[in-house]
Amino acid sequence: GFNTGALNDLQITTSTNSPIASSLVEMNINLPADATAPSVVPFDPADPQTYNHSTSTVVYDSLGVSHTATYFFVRNGAGWDAAQTLDGNLVGGLQPFDFAADGSIANPANGLLNFPAWDPANGATPLTLDLNMSDTTQFGSNFTVNSINPDGRAAGRLRSIEIDQTGVVFARFSNGESVSLGKIALANFSNPEGLLKVSDTSFQETFGSGLPQRGEATESNFGLVQSGALEASNVDLTEQLVNLITAQRLFQANAQAISAFDEITQTIIAI
Repeated sequence: GFNTGALNDLQITTSTNSPIASSLVEMNINLPADATAPSVVPFDPADPQTYNHSTSTVVYDSLGVSHTATYFFVRNGAGWDAAQTLDGNLVGGLQPFDFAADGSIANPANGLLNFPAWDPANGATPLTLDLNMSDTTQFGSNFTVNSINPDGRAAGRLRSIEIDQTGVVFARFSNGESVSLGKIALANFSNPEGLLKVSDTSFQETFGSGLPQRGEATESNFGLVQSGALEASNVDLTEQLVNLITAQRLFQANAQAISAFDEITQTIIAI
């Protein structure tokens, strides 16, 4: 939240949004209940005949460099084994897990598989990625990837500044992140008609307008903030110009009729 009780200058940052290393991958998949163990052993990530299914996602190290994390699933009797590779490098060994009769994760109870750290050899801190499979199921249907959500992010450059209808100012970065910078304060007056116009878009308080009543958008009678809009005339200028020209021509026609009537009157009087 923001301290809306104090007015401060709003600072728009142009700095880079710092990277955050990934540490957890949340996975929601379904593994087929009728799957059988691979006929070829031992497990080799380069040999598809040694595992049943695999899926990949992008993760980031402490420098914001992206890496491909691939997870392999191997049927092992009534249970399963999971393996992790980072940029094709096997990280640790197979991690066992199994399901309950209702298709939910039974072991480990929290669904969390721990893998050892991996050194990306680029100066970044060794990357430790845990796999959260608490939402993974084992039902009698095909292998399905419902969602994969890794944490972490790359470094980001400022792309745009946006203001929502409540007046909150957001900085949008190239890495998809958004940061709230502050909230625009609004002011109302007991007599807005008493404000002094000092420019086309600026007004100044006067004795007649009363003191400003400060508040926030969506509260009381302060309304909403409409960003990215240009205040313009509330009439169609083209239509009004056409009406003006029409009125001018009607006036000219009436003036000519009055002039002709006056000439006729003068002629009759002269006779």
